[in-house]
Amino acid sequence: MISSGHDTATQRYLNALALFDEFVRSAASAAPDAAALRGLERRFAERIEIQPSYWSQIKGRTRQIGERLARQFEQRCDKPAGWLDHPHGVTAVTATVPLASAAPRTAETGTPRDEDERFITGLVLTYYRRNPQRARQRLLDLLGEVLAPVPTPPPPPPPPPSAVDADAALWARARQSIAPLKKKR
Repeated sequence: MISSGHDTATQRYLNALALFDEFVRSAASAAPDAAALRGLERRFAERIEIQPSYWSQIKGRTRQIGERLARQFEQRCDKPAGWLDHPHGVTAVTATVPLASAAPRTAETGTPRDEDERFITGLVLTYYRRNPQRARQRLLDLLGEVLAPVPTPPPPPPPPPSAVDADAALWARARQSIAPLKKKR
């Protein structure tokens, strides 16, 4: 039975994200460096036996997971039949995704807009979930460096009036020495 506030498409979406999160965590524990984490979207799609672009569309909520694909997810991820259709408790993924909304994610809600943003968000979440205190401090340090206001130098003073007059006089002399274009016949 699907809980209130969830339709089948939303539940499948949330559970697919949980499966991806599980996949990322297992890959991160096997190879925790950033270089090894690149390509996880593609590798997960290969595991499910779908195109990476199709997985991207599912994550971006432009495609839904149908009955046949739901069973394929379950089979490829060693889950029992029907697993994708039912809630499995609050996970880190479901806690970060609005449960009642099936609308696509947008920049206005602070959620990722494209594949690059989803990758970075997933990478940061993986790092945070492995060591929350260290990740929080490091991310705050990094963001502090980037977001700290940089003092802007004062604008240069305007040129003295004599320089402006000299430029105007030079421009006037140049215009006088230029002959007008002849008209074509």
